[in-house]
Amino acid sequence: MVLAAPLTRKELAALAIDCLRRSGCEYGEVRFANYQTQRLTARDRSLDELSERRSTGFGVRVLLDGAWGFAASHRLGAGQMQRIVALAVETAKASRLAQNARVRLVPVAPERGSYVTPIGIDPFAVPVENKAQLLLEINERLLRFGDQGIRKVRSFLRFGREEKLFASTEGALIEQTIYRSYPGFSCTAVADGDAQERSYERPPLNIGYEHINAADLLAQVERVATEAIQKVRAPKGPEGVCSTLVLKPSHLFLTIHESVGHPTELDRVYGYEANFAGTSFATTDKLGSLRYAAPGVNFRADRTQPGGRATCGWDDEGVPAQSWRVVEDGILIDYLTDRETAHRLGRAGSNGCAFADSWAGVPMVRIPNLGLEPGPDGGAYTATLEEMIADTKEGILIDGIGSYSIDQQRRNFQFGGDAFWKIEKGKIVHMLKDVTYCAMTTDFWNRVDALGPAGELEQWGTDICGKGEPMQIAQMSHACVPVRVRDIALGSPN
Repeated sequence: MVLAAPLTRKELAALAIDCLRRSGCEYGEVRFANYQTQRLTARDRSLDELSERRSTGFGVRVLLDGAWGFAASHRLGAGQMQRIVALAVETAKASRLAQNARVRLVPVAPERGSYVTPIGIDPFAVPVENKAQLLLEINERLLRFGDQGIRKVRSFLRFGREEKLFASTEGALIEQTIYRSYPGFSCTAVADGDAQERSYERPPLNIGYEHINAADLLAQVERVATEAIQKVRAPKGPEGVCSTLVLKPSHLFLTIHESVGHPTELDRVYGYEANFAGTSFATTDKLGSLRYAAPGVNFRADRTQPGGRATCGWDDEGVPAQSWRVVEDGILIDYLTDRETAHRLGRAGSNGCAFADSWAGVPMVRIPNLGLEPGPDGGAYTATLEEMIADTKEGILIDGIGSYSIDQQRRNFQFGGDAFWKIEKGKIVHMLKDVTYCAMTTDFWNRVDALGPAGELEQWGTDICGKGEPMQIAQMSHACVPVRVRDIALGSPN
């Protein structure tokens, strides 16, 4: 007896599309995905974590009579595919009973093609022993500062690979492979009954193992340890006063993420998500008129930028990666959309922000790469970081991220950081610790009075952005330049 060969993913996709078309749906799609992640963490002189995970499966989404249905499975096979398509269709029928308005989608030209993250070295081809040895060497060098107060150290490497195949009833057939790499380390200094941490990371990027750069990581050890020791002995930052802030890209990216990225997700604006992390103050009646930031401040979304954590060829609805301004010359001019929200806004097409973090997840609007554009050459606001500091009579320089909070409509926020320095008469005089600042979103961005030039653009970002219930995790870059912001309140909000 000769057993039939199992169907390939493309053959299963063709079967799914045929079943979806015969169901009478307006639209249907199938998305196969294979995820591989590897995480290594070293604490002090031991390897604390070594994990490698794989997850494979597919999800089917159907739009029937104006209602969504979704079903997924980790089992691949013709019979299972037919069952999951039927379950997605039945779910759409049930959803329609509780739905007030029909879902409609903007059109997208069906594309066929493939995309692979450009990499120099496959991170999964590098021996685990080499990776662990690097982390332990970083930690050993940090611990040499133990007699000066360094008590705990931690280093990490994180890698990911996503392989996806997307097919739709409209004729799309797209394959993508995304690679991700992310290294970093931190140390904690203890003195005078206090403990303070200082960290160093190479930003999380879509790139190969070449991003790890052992020479760079090891070269930062002495500086980071020294700054941790200085920080724990530094005076606390002021509270209850307003100050000028000079913010490095390593800090500013998170402020952009929380106060510009999330408020402009159009599903959040429409209230599709309210329970987890709230809605948005940037409602559509303000589009084209809201003074979001100072004149000359521009925020650009870009899913095409090299190395960006959200960079891809197409989103999870088969919409090509694009670049567009969300805030132009300080005015809110656009949102982050998928096909459904773009139709509701009256747009001709989606700008490609649909993403699901798993084959078992439903695509939703996620922040793409969203960055602050540099000041133009010769612009009134353009100044280097050095020039900003030299032109500041009194203020605080902030590097890295710390604690943060923001209200349910993304209006009122508070941010900390990883390291702080006091500026007096145009010079850095000493470190501070425990600095926080608070502001209203539009007040903060309208108080920007200096932007770094293109030569100081840095591509920071996050690999742990949560949204939705059940929660999904997305990743994105926020390339930005240093900025100076005037009259910002320090300490906790009243």
